[in-house]
Amino acid sequence: METQIITGVKYMIFASLLFAFMGAIAKELSSSMNSIEIVFFRNVFGVIFIFLSIYKKPLKQEGGKLYLLLFRGTIGFLALLFFFYNISKIPLAEAMTFSKTSTIFTAVFAYIFLKEHLDYKAWIGVFIGFIGILFITQFDGTALSKTDWLGILCGVGAGLAYTSIRELRRYYESRSIVLSFMLIGTIVPIILMIIANFYTHPSLDFILGQFIAPKISDYFFIILLGIFSTLAQIYMTKAYSVAKAGIIATVSYTNIIFSIILGLFLGDNFPNIIIISGILLVILSGLLVSFKKG
Repeated sequence: METQIITGVKYMIFASLLFAFMGAIAKELSSSMNSIEIVFFRNVFGVIFIFLSIYKKPLKQEGGKLYLLLFRGTIGFLALLFFFYNISKIPLAEAMTFSKTSTIFTAVFAYIFLKEHLDYKAWIGVFIGFIGILFITQFDGTALSKTDWLGILCGVGAGLAYTSIRELRRYYESRSIVLSFMLIGTIVPIILMIIANFYTHPSLDFILGQFIAPKISDYFFIILLGIFSTLAQIYMTKAYSVAKAGIIATVSYTNIIFSIILGLFLGDNFPNIIIISGILLVILSGLLVSFKKG
């Protein structure tokens, strides 16, 4: 048992590092292309990989929840789009922390929609998490910025996506669930980039953007983006398959530490004390909520 835990922890640390590198590469690419295009390239590699997997080993599943499958794919795509937009606009660690609030929202949505029990520690965790969000956004009682709203919506969207997976896995293989997300994340960006040729507005730059032909040097980073994101998903799945969810979810927060370090190399300022406090509160919140599942 201890060997399995150690193996799971190693897998998750490696996955967290890969996710951090994925974010760093997306931030690097954002200097020459928009977030919609980056989302497209991030997903197209995954679609190819999953189709090859299905070709080698056909799907065996019950099906019957197509509407929920499409919902998971759409909401997951939007969460990823908001996440990549924020990566291009704010420090990497802050964008990553916003995405990690999905643990908080997953717990709340599972309680509401799936009637999952939350003990008092989990509810304290949810409360602490929302306080952490206020710290990260440095909310002063007036208004939140666009990136603040998109960061929160990223966590909400990911939380809804993860909650839907708990129902979908009764009817579909994991490959189908991931494919729904990546296929929508490949097709919809193409549509959005076409629309942007006819209409665009500065306030909609997070969802509309024209296709920009990548530079020769960009292709190296695009390939790395696909490799890192795919490997990160694989090792994260392996981690959850060999050790308890609570332990693995805890280790996954090393992603934020890696993101702070990589962000500094990319020119991000070190987070101030208020943001650091918010990050720590979100991590504490995630630990309290995660360990309800042990």
